[in-house]
Amino acid sequence: MDTQLIQLTLNGIAVGSIIALAAVGLTLTYGVLRLANFAHGDFMTVGAYLSFLANSLGINIWLSILLGMAATVAFSILGEKIIWSPMRNVRASSTTLIILSIGLGIFLRNGVILIWGGSNQNYNVPVMSALEIGGLRIAYYQLLAIAFAILAILGLHLLLQYSKIGKAMRAVADNVDLARVTGINVEGVANWTWAIAGALTALGGGMYGLITAVRPNMGWFLILPMFASIILGGIGNPYGAIVGAFVIGIAQEVSTYFLPTEYKLGVALVIMALVLLVRPQGIFRGTL
Repeated sequence: MDTQLIQLTLNGIAVGSIIALAAVGLTLTYGVLRLANFAHGDFMTVGAYLSFLANSLGINIWLSILLGMAATVAFSILGEKIIWSPMRNVRASSTTLIILSIGLGIFLRNGVILIWGGSNQNYNVPVMSALEIGGLRIAYYQLLAIAFAILAILGLHLLLQYSKIGKAMRAVADNVDLARVTGINVEGVANWTWAIAGALTALGGGMYGLITAVRPNMGWFLILPMFASIILGGIGNPYGAIVGAFVIGIAQEVSTYFLPTEYKLGVALVIMALVLLVRPQGIFRGTL
C-alpha cells in the first residue's frame, strides 16, 4: 500500500478517536434523554477553551484538561437544570428541543469569541518529536489522543455494563416511564448522562486542541462528523458511535488522497446520506 495512504489512515485513526469521544456523549444524550443536541460540538469548544484558560495560568496541560472537563460537566448540568429539565416537564416537541439546542450552540460559540476573540489559540506545551516508523510519522499528541480515547471508552463500557448508574441509564433509555415506576431516579440519571457526555466531550476538545489548535468553530465543524458517526453506528448506541467515528475519521482523511481537503466534511455528509438511504437503523441496533 502507498505510504501516503497509510499515513492518512493513521491520521484518520487519531481524528476518529477525537470524534468518538464527542460522538459517544452525543449519542448518550439522545439514547437516554431523546435529545438531538446540536450544541454538543460547542460544548466541545467550551471544554477546549476552559482547558486553555487553566493552561494559560501556568497549570500543567493534563491538569488543565481535567479542570476543563470538570467545568464543562458543571455547565452541562446547569443547562439540564435551566433548559432541558423544564422542557421535558412541559413535554416540548423534538423540533422545539432542536431549535433550543441550535440557539444554545450559537450562544456558546459567540460567548467564546467575546471572551477569547476569533483567532486560534495554542496550549503551552513542549514540542515533541514525532515517532517515525518505516517512513511514517506519528505525532506524539496523536498517540496520546488515541490512548486517552481507548481508556475513556473502556471506562464507559465498564460504567454502562457493571455500575448501578449504568444499568439505570440503560433502563431509562429502554422505557423512561417503566423505569420511573420501578423506582429509578430519572432526574438523577439525566444528570449523570450530562456529566458523562460533558466529560467525554471536553476531553475530546482538549485532545483536538493539542493535535490542531483551539479555535471558536472547532466543535461546530465537527458536529456533522459526530452526527454521521452516530447515524452510521446506530442512533443511541455508544458502541456503534465509536465504530462509526473511526470509519468517518479514516474516510475523511483518506479522501484527501483523491480530493482537495475542502471536501472532507462532504465525505461525512455523503456517508451519512448513504446510510440513511440503505440502512437507516445503522450498523448496530440503536440502544444502550
